[in-house]
Amino acid sequence: MNGQHSVKRRRRWARIVIYTLLVACALIFIFPFIWMLVTSLKFRTEHNEYPFHFFPRIVQWANYARALTWIDFGRYLRNSLTVAGISVSLYTFSSALVGYGFARLRGPGKNFLFMLLLSTLMLPYMVTVIPTYILFHRLGLVNSYWLWVFWGLSGSPFMIFLYRQFFSGIPKELEEAATLDGCNWFQTFYRIFLPLSTPAIAVVAILVFQWAWSDFITPMIFLTDRLQTLTIKLALGYTDPQGNNWPPLQCAGALFYTLPVIALFFAAQKQIIQGIVTTGIKG
Repeated sequence: MNGQHSVKRRRRWARIVIYTLLVACALIFIFPFIWMLVTSLKFRTEHNEYPFHFFPRIVQWANYARALTWIDFGRYLRNSLTVAGISVSLYTFSSALVGYGFARLRGPGKNFLFMLLLSTLMLPYMVTVIPTYILFHRLGLVNSYWLWVFWGLSGSPFMIFLYRQFFSGIPKELEEAATLDGCNWFQTFYRIFLPLSTPAIAVVAILVFQWAWSDFITPMIFLTDRLQTLTIKLALGYTDPQGNNWPPLQCAGALFYTLPVIALFFAAQKQIIQGIVTTGIKG
């Protein structure tokens, strides 16, 4: 009996330690969001009191209204949604098509091309941004959303890898049945594989949306003010008449900015987990 009580006691203490660590990690990750929320409710004075007091002395709910009117929030929000919409729709489909080819089609040099594709993941973004800018500038496509169209049509190596892993796990009998029914490879992809890949599509769509929604470097380099996204204006648009940043308004605008991503994550949380699990079970 003493041995059983000792085992139960150790398990209880182990559970307490584990939950304590999980709560501590959760607080560490959520603290920047709490700091942003608290800062958004502060009042900016000429003495800049907001950095020296964690909680606001006087709660300024009006900061949220100011954040929406200080800049043309609606226009820049539409720009961000346009960029994100183009990226999600094109990256999702083009990456699925290429991933299907690597997973199910036969051809000489397929494995070499797949390894070459994965090797591009090791290239830092800043290595390619200058030649990319020169190329699109000579084509006259700078300061337009056509850039995201061409990028979306070219697919993403990481998303192609996810689709390839998922499509490799689909039974071959489905593909053979579609061939017997007279489907070519594209019809098999569109009618059989694509409808079955809802978890993978959800993961890819959310990852692409998050990347396009939070991207700062690309819109900053390739777009002018009229087409700028909300990310740029959050960083540069909230300034006082003297040209100094206004952190309470920046944080209030950032809260509005993060709401779509948070809502999308909680709405598709089940699909995300299922997609990550199913895309990682095949080698």
